[in-house]
Amino acid sequence: MQIADEIGVVPPRMTGVAGALQKAEQWLGSAIAAAAALLVVAEIVVLFTGVSARYFFQRPLIWSDELAGILFLWLAMLGAVVAFQRGEHMRMTALVGKLDPRKRAFFDVLAIAAPLAFLVLVLEPAYEFASDEAFVSTPALDISNLWRAAALPIGLGLMLLVALFRMLSSGQWRLTATAVALVAVVGAAFYALSPLLIPLGNLNLLIFFVGLVAVMVFAAVPIAFAFGLATFAYITLTTSTPSTVVIGRMDEGMSHLILLSVPLFVFLGLLIEMTGMARAMVAFLASLLGHVRGGLQYVLVAAMYLVSGISGAKAADMAAVAPVLFPEMIERGAKPGDLVALLSATGAQTETIPPSLVLITIGSVTGVSIAALFTGGLLPGLVLAIMLCFVVWQRYRKEDLSHVKRASWGEVGSTFLVALPAVALPFVIRFAVVGGVATATEVSTIGIVYAALAGLLFYRRFDWRRLYPMLTETAALSGAILLIIGAATGMAWALTQSGFSTALASFMTGLPGGAPMFLAVTIIAFVVLGSVLEGIPAIVLFGPLLFPIAKQVGVHEVHYAMVVILAMGIGLFAPPFGVGYYAACAISRIHPDEGIKPMLGYVLALLIGTIVIAAVPWFSIGLLH
Repeated sequence: MQIADEIGVVPPRMTGVAGALQKAEQWLGSAIAAAAALLVVAEIVVLFTGVSARYFFQRPLIWSDELAGILFLWLAMLGAVVAFQRGEHMRMTALVGKLDPRKRAFFDVLAIAAPLAFLVLVLEPAYEFASDEAFVSTPALDISNLWRAAALPIGLGLMLLVALFRMLSSGQWRLTATAVALVAVVGAAFYALSPLLIPLGNLNLLIFFVGLVAVMVFAAVPIAFAFGLATFAYITLTTSTPSTVVIGRMDEGMSHLILLSVPLFVFLGLLIEMTGMARAMVAFLASLLGHVRGGLQYVLVAAMYLVSGISGAKAADMAAVAPVLFPEMIERGAKPGDLVALLSATGAQTETIPPSLVLITIGSVTGVSIAALFTGGLLPGLVLAIMLCFVVWQRYRKEDLSHVKRASWGEVGSTFLVALPAVALPFVIRFAVVGGVATATEVSTIGIVYAALAGLLFYRRFDWRRLYPMLTETAALSGAILLIIGAATGMAWALTQSGFSTALASFMTGLPGGAPMFLAVTIIAFVVLGSVLEGIPAIVLFGPLLFPIAKQVGVHEVHYAMVVILAMGIGLFAPPFGVGYYAACAISRIHPDEGIKPMLGYVLALLIGTIVIAAVPWFSIGLLH
């Protein structure tokens, strides 16, 4: 799940040279966004055609996965460019956001200057990497792999161009010069100190991957570029490894075909909101429970559970559910702060509900079966839902419902019939995977076709004008996520090569108390990591290191995945650092200060639920047998 934060406010309209540069940046951004949107459509068509040819006509297209993989890297890189042009790459602004406007403006410019430095440094290695790939032919299509690898230097080059346009057209010359000078001075200092750094050995891991990354993350540099800069600096200044390795690791991290389900499920989430499927599902639940004390709060918990099983994208889930329920809940006397707190808590609760993007990511970087993760995630989400419902019962058991009319069974039945196509979608997706109709990557296209048909034929709600913005939003969010995965894969590789993973394994396996202590340390670590690094970066970085250790101490890999994801979700959605909490506030249009106190009870419920799941592996693996 990934929530983006803006790199800065929209720049004011400029005149003269700055105005011309600003128009050029906007034109470039529009052209790239159109290409990225077209790639999303192409991926849906290619994968759905592959499924149809294999399942309905028993004539598999051996080239479909290969073509999808080529298009996917282009989608990831162009989507990252769109996200960069729009200022939607993920960054942690908890500290910077408390500064006065002028100081924050400096950090907003720094959030462009630091990525600019990374892009300048990696452009030549990216070109060399792509040139080397020109001599490799793809197995199915028998074309040069340059058609795929060229996405890396071209995407990085376009981001570099956008960064230059953005800085030169800002009109904030003094801030820009100061930020660029600061980045240049820090870079020159590290380069000058290189002879002293090399003999330090693994102490450099602390300097680059703890110190430098922490400074950049807390300074609100986009996380993907913070990871990338630290990895590039570590490899080039302290080792003899060629810099093209950074690009190679990024390519490896972004090229897992299973990750193709990220943009497709993001688009599916937007589609079910646009077609009215989510609204129909919520209306049915409200008719069923609306007359109960705290009933609409229970509906919120249940709706997030069900909608998460369709879209997989938490921002889309919250945006689909909150506007439908919140007006009526506030009219019944619910406090806005409690509503945004519960919405944020349900975001954490549903992180394990398939087809969660976090489940897909953890499967791609650790090798755990996606189908097993999809099955194992159902009960942990239910346990946390029960814990949240207990808090709701405590808070709303004296709610006055004298003015609320109970829906008749006829009304309940009619809303159920309307909601039936929406309620059936998670089961259609699950049947397609379990029944062997489609892979975890391809099944999203079945969901997209199903949702489009339901919107057109059943709900008669399909706003064609919203389709292009939805496609570009899908590309931008996916590009931001995938660039983080690529950069974090490079950092994880550097940590592994340094011997850090071996040392970490020795430390973790040597903890007293065996598996219970290991799980306790994991919960604490991922609550912290989830709040600082967000979910996907934390999992990509530490998943490959910790999952083998879990196996050594006797923890089932699916059980461990659930504990990791739930702990990370608590950190991601809990104030004051969790960006998921601020996303819930933005969607609800409720000030963050109002929800912090009510959130404490929900966070405690989530933590107790996570401990219960950690202590009872059956909740995670019971359905696997």
